[in-house]
Amino acid sequence: MGQLTIYIDNETEKKMTNMVKKSGMSKSKWIAELIRGKTANSWPDSVIQLAGAWKDMPTAEDIRKNMGRDADREKI
Repeated sequence: MGQLTIYIDNETEKKMTNMVKKSGMSKSKWIAELIRGKTANSWPDSVIQLAGAWKDMPTAEDIRKNMGRDADREKI
């Protein structure tokens, strides 16, 4: 297991300490969870479950149908 030393200003430390107390985790576990969340490569389940949640949401094709034709790409 890796070990890390960080230096943070007093205001940031107060905010972190408050959040750690609310979470019931240790500082190390709270920071590790924060890092995991910021480095995740996939959408959280709460976002994935939103797919199809809006039945009246227009499709991409519906949104684009009155936009006209795209310009041709430039040749390089």
